[in-house]
Amino acid sequence: MTTNSSPQLWLYDTTLRDGTQREGLSVSIEDKLRIAKRLDQLGIPFIEGGWPGANPKDVQFFWQLQEDPLKQAEIVAFCSTRRPNTTAATEPMLQDILAAGTRWVTIFGKSWDLHVTASLKTTLEENLAMIRDTIEYLRSQGRRIIYDAEHWFDGYKHNPDYALQTLEAAIASGAEWLVLCDTNGGTLPHEISQIVQDVSSHLSFVISQEPMTKDKGQRTIPQIGIHTHNDSEMAVANAIAAVMAGAKMVQGTINGYGERCGNANLCSLIPNLQLKAGYSCITEDQLTQLTEASRFVSEVVNLAPDEHAPFVGLSAFAHKGGIHVSAVERNPLTYEHIQPEQVGNHRRIVISEQSGLSNVLAKARSFGIDLDHQKAEAKQILQRLKDLESEGFQFEAAEASFALLMHEALGDRQKFFEVKGFQVHCDLIEGKETSNALATVKLAVDGKNILEAAEGNGPVAALDAALRKALVNFYPQIATFDLTDYKVRILNGHTGTAAKTRVLVESGNGRQRWTTVGVSTNILEASYQAVVEGLEYGLLLHSQAEAMVKASS
Repeated sequence: MTTNSSPQLWLYDTTLRDGTQREGLSVSIEDKLRIAKRLDQLGIPFIEGGWPGANPKDVQFFWQLQEDPLKQAEIVAFCSTRRPNTTAATEPMLQDILAAGTRWVTIFGKSWDLHVTASLKTTLEENLAMIRDTIEYLRSQGRRIIYDAEHWFDGYKHNPDYALQTLEAAIASGAEWLVLCDTNGGTLPHEISQIVQDVSSHLSFVISQEPMTKDKGQRTIPQIGIHTHNDSEMAVANAIAAVMAGAKMVQGTINGYGERCGNANLCSLIPNLQLKAGYSCITEDQLTQLTEASRFVSEVVNLAPDEHAPFVGLSAFAHKGGIHVSAVERNPLTYEHIQPEQVGNHRRIVISEQSGLSNVLAKARSFGIDLDHQKAEAKQILQRLKDLESEGFQFEAAEASFALLMHEALGDRQKFFEVKGFQVHCDLIEGKETSNALATVKLAVDGKNILEAAEGNGPVAALDAALRKALVNFYPQIATFDLTDYKVRILNGHTGTAAKTRVLVESGNGRQRWTTVGVSTNILEASYQAVVEGLEYGLLLHSQAEAMVKASS
């Protein structure tokens, strides 16, 4: 818990630049603007928008933010030092940086002598001149500078004297932040701590040796920041180690997106630093938006959220074992290191063959079902659960099916419709890439028999279409239901074509999503079970919502 006296940390998000270098991740200008505004709401002080001039998309992004600025965050342009043997004033890419109109600019320069000679193919002295000239020029144009010391830790370990000279050049030119970058992601936390301390001590000594001037006095030491990559699965740990050693800025990305193995994950760093280490990063109200922000960004970049991500993942506060659930019900501290609501997440009780009665009772409450542990129905539900899971059902991923199972055991499962049979016919035409399917269903609603048929580009699509077509006149709300995901798993592949198949179907109505399950040696029958229960549960949700409206009016 942070207080007014908690030490301040400055967060720097680079999702829109370093994060977009992740393989398979691509965003439009509109995507970048939406993410920037969401990070602004989250309270991130510095948001790196990209490299103006590197591509037309980034140029337009900065132009649009000039027309519609962020509320509180500083948008930052990113660029390298000038090229060797030129001048900053004549460097075209720096003109693009100035045109971006940002108050802050992040400039990265080479810290490792290997990169200077092998990559830049220039001298060590010219690299120092490039750092000085670039920063001095941008400062003369009214910009404030964050200096990213690229490959800092590798450079320091190979040639500490020269690496420190690059920082001294940045300081002398007017950089306000010195960000130490573990660009290759291969450094360990104990090395990070020691090197950050070494740098702080060295810079303090260097500044202290400078003579005081009459008009300016002794210069202050620029603040140190940290930028870590996750190639050794150490990005978050390394960033925290740097903070403990004195770093005041932490750079990272939402969900840890980034090149190769990614960057330090701000969704883990922020709560660890704020809730565990006592630093002030964002407000407590903003912290409660963290889970939503994580999922928002994953949705915009079209990458599936990591359900097992710490703090913000769907399973971060999920409890499956019966003993765990029983303990958490009595005191959440027994198996939860923080309150999930602090980061905008929530506790979930998972149902599976490992469940005890506590799981069933807790899950029943989450569905608004009041179960008494002393009644026979509760034990019957638990036994039915274990029996079905032994046959291949999986209710931890299909909670809607489990809710229907509970209603069935309690004798209050609503019969919206009854399927009396179905047929599916597929045409495979040689030379065509797709096949046509025709499904016919026979069902009854309120004693009235309906026979309906529909086509689809596959048997499950055709079956789903036929069921909807038959039911929509009785239940118009079905028109709002969507089948959003369909997953198939073979449970016992060694039996060949006689293998048992599990089908998971995710459905939604624009506001809620729910998952149902079917299991059979016939993939169409398993699909039928899951699709039918998906429609049934959607109707149940609608019925419950209508009942609540009537009760409140």
